Amino acid sequence: MIFDVVNPLFMWWTTLGVVLGVTVGCIPGLTGAMVIALTLPLTFAMSPPDALTLLVAIYVGSVSGGLISATLLNIPGTPASLMTTLDGFPMAAGGRPKRALTLGIAASLAGGVFSWGVLTLLAAPMAVWSTSIGPPDMFSLVMLALVLIAVISRESLTMGLLAGSLGLLSAMPGMHPATGQTRLTFGFGELNDGFRLLPVLIGLFAVSQLLKDVGKNALTQSANAGGKLPGPSAVPQDSVSAAQDQPGAADVIPSIGEWLLATPNLVRSSFIGTAVGILPGVGANIGSILAYATARSQSTAPSDFGTGCEEGIVASEAANNATVGGALIPLISLGIPGSVIDAILLGAFVIHGLQPGPLLFQNNPEIVHTITQSYLVANILMFGFMLMSARWLVRLVEIPKGLLVPVVLTFCVLGSYALANRMFDVWVMVAFGGLGLLFDRLRIPTPPFVIGFVLSPIAEENLSAALMASDGSWWPFVQEPVSAVFLGISAIVCVMSLRGAQVSNLARRE
Repeated sequence: MIFDVVNPLFMWWTTLGVVLGVTVGCIPGLTGAMVIALTLPLTFAMSPPDALTLLVAIYVGSVSGGLISATLLNIPGTPASLMTTLDGFPMAAGGRPKRALTLGIAASLAGGVFSWGVLTLLAAPMAVWSTSIGPPDMFSLVMLALVLIAVISRESLTMGLLAGSLGLLSAMPGMHPATGQTRLTFGFGELNDGFRLLPVLIGLFAVSQLLKDVGKNALTQSANAGGKLPGPSAVPQDSVSAAQDQPGAADVIPSIGEWLLATPNLVRSSFIGTAVGILPGVGANIGSILAYATARSQSTAPSDFGTGCEEGIVASEAANNATVGGALIPLISLGIPGSVIDAILLGAFVIHGLQPGPLLFQNNPEIVHTITQSYLVANILMFGFMLMSARWLVRLVEIPKGLLVPVVLTFCVLGSYALANRMFDVWVMVAFGGLGLLFDRLRIPTPPFVIGFVLSPIAEENLSAALMASDGSWWPFVQEPVSAVFLGISAIVCVMSLRGAQVSNLARRE
């Protein structure tokens, strides 16, 4: 498997994915989920290894790229880089941009390599363990994933559960997995196969974002015309000049000795990020928050955090990149997506005729090798590319939204139509784009909806198989040890979350 690294085609797709991911990641408003959803239709004619190599490389680059604008502009390019702004920008504005970027980029590499090692060691054993999981266990595992992603939603637990339930409901039209009968098609023959994943994802992440951008631009122009607001400035030039043109005496690359002193923080934060990534639906932003908080609690100078502290930059960037490798473990071993981007990657597996899980290791071991290799190589290429191009990439935020919107919208339409050469999928894309905009207005989180939509067929298939095997009895779900543990954890998490919400509400009233 090591020979793939010297394959020119492998290196080409990995490099292209990293460059595209980093570029998108450093532009606020564009997300990795959005660009991967738009890239997925372009992989139809590619071989499965090439397609997954490209998508994994984009995944790595998009998570890493956010630190550039977070450090130089105080604008997190991605949610995962939010914690980096707390110390990265103060350090850069204080005359040490080179040191801030070097710390963040090197920590990103360290987190990625650490999680790659865990991915290589745990993926195969977890896949073997999954062969002993029966239908009740798998159904309970899916329920645990849905509960976890609902609980960590930015809004309330109720909103998270509502979004997950709506995702489950949206996946129901089409054929019943047990009987093969069609349901909820409302007379549309195109719904016999249900809503296809790709138009749904493009609508929720790309079209809804475009609609929000258009609305914001219209509001800004209207306010400017009335003289109520100053004209928009794409880049705060004073911040850029402070971060790039005023190097201080301490603006030097950290020495080997300094990196040795940072090793405990790097290892701890990488471990936290990897562990958080394995949990279904938690995400890189939660991983960076936990690692940052842990680093501050373990620091000898916690008051320095938020003022340009090196430990804070290292903790945030090591953790958010480590979550990528952690999230890939349940995806390829169990077929359970650990994040929204992993849900899109799960769709890529299905589109290319692959089934993640133990069968992937048996029938397509080359795919597993390709994913692990591309993840490692992508992290190394990300390190080199970001070191060389950071000061130029930050200027991408100057691109007017008016130029980006038509280009992105064209790709949205082409991607949805090319899936089955029918306009129905384009209208589905538009409908879910409007739904995503409605979710944003009502403060309903999108990730639980997506995870619910993706996991619904898996849950229903295993639920049907378990009930048929037990003659309709529900007892196996609580009698099987693994299933009972998953359901018990789900119940405990729900109860604890509800109690925490009640305590918070009481504190607010007082």
